[in-house]
Amino acid sequence: MKEYFKMMTDMIVLCATLAISLSFWIISMTASTYYGTLQPVSPWRWLFSILVPLILVSRAMKRKSLDHSGALGGMLVGFILTMANMSFFSSLLAFFFTSSKLTRWKGEVKKRIDAEYKEGGQRNWMQVFCNGGVPTELALLYMIEVGPGEIPVDFGKQYTATWMCLALLGALACSTGDTWASEVGPVLSKSKPRLITSWKEVPAGTNGGVTAVGLGASLLGGMTVGVAYFITQLLFVRDLNLAAPQWPVIIYGAMAGLLGSILDSLLGASMQYSGYEESTGKVVNHESRTAKWICGKPILDNNAVNLFSSIIIALVLPGAAWGFWPRQ
Repeated sequence: MKEYFKMMTDMIVLCATLAISLSFWIISMTASTYYGTLQPVSPWRWLFSILVPLILVSRAMKRKSLDHSGALGGMLVGFILTMANMSFFSSLLAFFFTSSKLTRWKGEVKKRIDAEYKEGGQRNWMQVFCNGGVPTELALLYMIEVGPGEIPVDFGKQYTATWMCLALLGALACSTGDTWASEVGPVLSKSKPRLITSWKEVPAGTNGGVTAVGLGASLLGGMTVGVAYFITQLLFVRDLNLAAPQWPVIIYGAMAGLLGSILDSLLGASMQYSGYEESTGKVVNHESRTAKWICGKPILDNNAVNLFSSIIIALVLPGAAWGFWPRQ
């Protein structure tokens, strides 16, 4: 009986997805006909933008990478980024897939360090918003500027759209770099982390604690997102030979991952509370009578730190890249 209801539920979701995709396509065709200047969106793009995020979110729920609220938020983020640009989608996929894998990796070790560790990560809507909210807003602005579709990263020919592309890439690389550092550093580092503001040794799991392994992981994490963006550009963008070189997005992603992780550590060390609970031997993020203060003030939580880091990287880094970006 359970299998029957599950099959019926899947059929209902699939039919609803097809209906929504078709209705969006009809609206797009009507708007393009009425205004005349808008290009209609292919029904296949609509369908892909709904079905693929739906499949990925369903798998993530089964593997406990997302809870129900996180699945709804992830579906919205995935739809908008996929609709806007395939390079946005591949970057988001690189962030989500690698972060989920690393969160589950060595879970038994992380349970002994992190008092708030959850199996599989179990990201909720707030965590999805703090990591995907900035890219989603940028993807919407991108669609307003140039419409859905892929374009080369080229400041000379598409300054505003290129700025949005790099801002979105930077935000995702920032989140990826921070996640890689948090998941890899405490497990693989043989030395204790050092507080980034004072360089004193602190217990593993302290907000603002950094290691050489963690910083290296953040660089590789951001680079992974940049590679995903670059490969998608090669596959989907036409006439790349007429545009500026696209390979710098790999270096850009790596720098966004590293700088984003450092910025996240600076905010965490100063504006996020860390205390050591001697009874459990773990670092906690909330004040209590039994917790010994390590650093920071209870101003921001981890989600807010992630959000502010991605916003700052998205705002600052494209402007810095403009001066060094190759010209055609």
